[in-house]
Amino acid sequence: MAMDQAERDRRRREKSAKVQEEDLRLKVRPGTKQALLDLMEWAGIEEQGEAMTLMIHNLHGLGPDGALPLLEPPRHEISMSPTVARHLERFFKIETAKIAHEDD
Repeated sequence: MAMDQAERDRRRREKSAKVQEEDLRLKVRPGTKQALLDLMEWAGIEEQGEAMTLMIHNLHGLGPDGALPLLEPPRHEISMSPTVARHLERFFKIETAKIAHEDD
């Protein structure tokens, strides 16, 4: 006799508890989702959870020296051309003069 849905749910919950499964939720933006889909395609993986599990275990397998450089978020470097710097300095001087004039 086939199990009903309640019985299947109960067995699934028991199995999850036995192996200490835990849901991890991850909200991502489109670029991150596309990167995951690309990785899955390259590796021939169909399940997102499987891909993420493999990435975590493989990254962990690199150890601290190998993994830490891959876990550093990208930092954006802000650079300014000399022309923009001169415009900002000129603007700063004009605004400073206006404030000084208002105080008089």
